[in-house]
Amino acid sequence: MDILITGAGRGLGAGFASAYRARGDRVTGTMRTGGGVGDLVMDLRDPASIRAAAQAYGARRLDLLICNAGLYPESKSEPLDGGYAPDLWAAGFAVNVTGAFLTVQAFLPQLRLATAPKIVFIASQMGSSQRAPGGSYIYRASKAAMINLGRNLAADLKAQGIALGIYHPGWVRTAMGGSNADISVEQAVPALLDRFDRLSLATTCTFEGWDGQPRSF
Repeated sequence: MDILITGAGRGLGAGFASAYRARGDRVTGTMRTGGGVGDLVMDLRDPASIRAAAQAYGARRLDLLICNAGLYPESKSEPLDGGYAPDLWAAGFAVNVTGAFLTVQAFLPQLRLATAPKIVFIASQMGSSQRAPGGSYIYRASKAAMINLGRNLAADLKAQGIALGIYHPGWVRTAMGGSNADISVEQAVPALLDRFDRLSLATTCTFEGWDGQPRSF
């Protein structure tokens, strides 16, 4: 398969890239800076950067687009009084929502060249409207918007033969998740790859966890 993974420089993105390359797939990773041979520089906060990355990828098929890059812009101890500054809101939505949409939009021509193209959104159950314990307002709101975006894109893209799945990767020990998280990258990645493999037009618009269990919207 030909696979593109956003935010492939570390954490889950790097784990996905390594696992797919070990399977023999051709992987292109995106990073804000740097990257290895065949990877692309792409800043999700910059629409021109996204368009340039899609142009650099070229007119070859894309079997699987993994929108993995994400931002947790606020401090874990952000105060309700006086915290959550407007620039943090702008950054969180620019990456987690607008950036995901613009990436899908930019790479649609390459996805349409594939036989059974798929798009994966790495969201979070923290964006669930039914599971709302408070706090982390920007991250929760942006992931809720990402889930909603994914559901609506899935409805529109199904007629074009493109499946889209939304996934909660678990609380993973990464720079974002922290050292006290439940599972390691090494545990999460193979389980998620199995979910991505099972994604099809018959299951498009699914929202489930790394463990295969449905998550509430």
